[in-house]
Amino acid sequence: MFIPNEYRYEKMIYRRCGKSGLRLPVVSLGLWQNFGSKNSFDNMENMIHTAFNLGIVHFDLANNYGNPYNGSAEENFGKILDRGMRRYRDEMCISTKAGYEMWEGVYGDRNGSRKYLTASLDQSLKRMRLDYVDIFYHHVPDPETPVEETALALDNAVKQGKALYIGISNYNSSQTAEIQKIFRELKTPFIINQPSYSMLNRWIEDDGLDEYAEKNGIGLAVFSPLYQGFLSDRYLNGIPEDSRAMSNTELKKQLDSAMIEKLNSLNEIAVSRGQSLSQMALSWVLSNNAVTTVLAGASSPEQIIQNAECIKKISFCNDEKEKIKNILDVKNSP
Repeated sequence: MFIPNEYRYEKMIYRRCGKSGLRLPVVSLGLWQNFGSKNSFDNMENMIHTAFNLGIVHFDLANNYGNPYNGSAEENFGKILDRGMRRYRDEMCISTKAGYEMWEGVYGDRNGSRKYLTASLDQSLKRMRLDYVDIFYHHVPDPETPVEETALALDNAVKQGKALYIGISNYNSSQTAEIQKIFRELKTPFIINQPSYSMLNRWIEDDGLDEYAEKNGIGLAVFSPLYQGFLSDRYLNGIPEDSRAMSNTELKKQLDSAMIEKLNSLNEIAVSRGQSLSQMALSWVLSNNAVTTVLAGASSPEQIIQNAECIKKISFCNDEKEKIKNILDVKNSP
């Protein structure tokens, strides 16, 4: 039987999500990868237990997470809850999302309709055997569905007691402002946006999403903080044969000599700070005041432990900030 570490809450930092009453750990566990039906169940369970013992109480899922079929990550998470974790449900923040293609037919493709969102949330709750999720996100904007319909469907999930809070994902600042206006009229507990963000992907700064979120009381839960693994030590000496980038043409194209030089320059700063490159990359994301939590995926319990170490050095001195800015501002060749 799983018995958690009694000192787990002393090991993590928690931030309030926007202007809501909800606090999240600054490092959360994303279940996008490595929680599908082809992965080791023992390893999945060990990762969940390890995270919880570190005070990582936020677990982020989506209806389409899992390999080889959609929903398998939620199913496996439900099994882990059944094997001793469900008694700690009230200590966890469990989030899920819907928006991408999920099942056959016109009602299960990528959309934001009331039909799709309502059915998808019901399916997610059944897979995890939960009465409600803490945060329910619309996963991606749908230009074919009126934003009012999407907002009303999300609001209805709260009114039905199937979600406590509402979030959106992959929405830019103008799209966020548009749907937030409706949420304000409905008095929907809309508290968070989930964008991609990393040292190598700073679109939320150019778009102004981080500034908008901070001014308007919305938290940011950012994903892909290591930019598909670039911001680890895997690519400092080139592209390994067994790496994800080796089999992905687009990623391989980005990992040119200029990018590898940039990664090594960043790694030098990380080493001087007493961190790994991945730890510094997580710390850098968290140094943005608009960010509530970073969604860090993992393939092993050891990786979760390493990721959580980033909280020991979240701040950067002015010299470090300037050096990092100069490195990041150098444009790679097309």
